[in-house]
Amino acid sequence: MALEITDATFEEVVLKSDKPVMVDFWAAWCGPCRMVAPIIDQLNEEYAGKAVIGKVDVDANQEFAEKYGVRNIPTVLVFQNGEVVGRQVGVAPKDTYAEALDSLL
Repeated sequence: MALEITDATFEEVVLKSDKPVMVDFWAAWCGPCRMVAPIIDQLNEEYAGKAVIGKVDVDANQEFAEKYGVRNIPTVLVFQNGEVVGRQVGVAPKDTYAEALDSLL
C-alpha cells in the first residue's frame, strides 16, 4: 500500500524528501480514484527505495490540495526537491506515471 500522507506529515514526507515523490490526491467516494489506486500501489512496490509514493485523502486533508490547485480528483502530482515537476489529472495508464518517475531517477 502507498504511504498515507496527511496535512500534518506532508511537509516532512513530500517537501523535504531527497527522492522524487508521487502523491495521489483522492477520495473514497471517487470512482476514477479507485481505478488509479491499484496502479499507485504497484508503483509503490516497484519504486521502493528509489521514490516515495503516497496518497492524500482530500476529504480529510484539504490544506495541500488547495495549495497545489487540486480541483479534480484523482490528481497525481510529482515532486522533486519540494517543487511540483509533474501533474496528471484523471485516470492514465500505469506507463504514464512510471515515465514521470523514471525521468527523475
